[in-house]
Amino acid sequence: MADASIREEFFKSLTHDNQIIKVFDLLPEIAFYLKDKESRFVALNRKTCEYLGVSQEEDALGKTDHDFFPEESADAFRSDDFAVMESGQPIENRIQPYPYPGSDRMVVSSKIPLRNEKGEVIGLAGFSREVDRLRGRSGTADQFAEALEYLKKNFNEPMNTPELAKIAGMSVSQFERRFRRGLGSSPRQYLLRLRVDSAARLLTFTARPIARISKECGFHDHAHFTRSFKKMMSMTPLSFRKRQQGSLSG
Repeated sequence: MADASIREEFFKSLTHDNQIIKVFDLLPEIAFYLKDKESRFVALNRKTCEYLGVSQEEDALGKTDHDFFPEESADAFRSDDFAVMESGQPIENRIQPYPYPGSDRMVVSSKIPLRNEKGEVIGLAGFSREVDRLRGRSGTADQFAEALEYLKKNFNEPMNTPELAKIAGMSVSQFERRFRRGLGSSPRQYLLRLRVDSAARLLTFTARPIARISKECGFHDHAHFTRSFKKMMSMTPLSFRKRQQGSLSG
């Protein structure tokens, strides 16, 4: 308890400026930002400014991802934001393609809810960094990117790790080790994330039946789909759809 009180007193003594943001400016590979409940940027460091294509923080304050990114990417980011704020649960180490078409870069992102003194969620904090550890000494980065692209395009098909390894020019064991080292998850876990992300978008922006969405996203067992979705999104597909549609109509 004593340690907790020391921490509390310390943070109370901090002035209400952007000192924390300045700390993240010293980490050039980390994009750090804060958003309010409307998913608007309220603070961001230099790396986030670089991602958004602005020269200074003031140019992004009060704006949303839709002011900077293609619509499909911005919709996905917004969906994640509201999932975090509504559920009160973080999204950790989400692997995503760089949001501009034609780019082969990948980023790993996390988002955590921010609460006021009453425990109410008032926004979120986000962190992103580019994934660069896929580049090996053997010059296989392009082949690995091809394997990832193949996986993204065929995410609703059964997992075929030997085929992915062949595309990447590696043995299966080499591919799985490189994948885990670079992306922080196994190929199967990454595939599951792709399927859930696709389902979340379809639940948000279409009126298709949930059972149909489950099959379209590669889940041939509806119960497995519900369990996987709830584990990653902290709510069932039906609850997610109701919340998203409520947010869009509001």
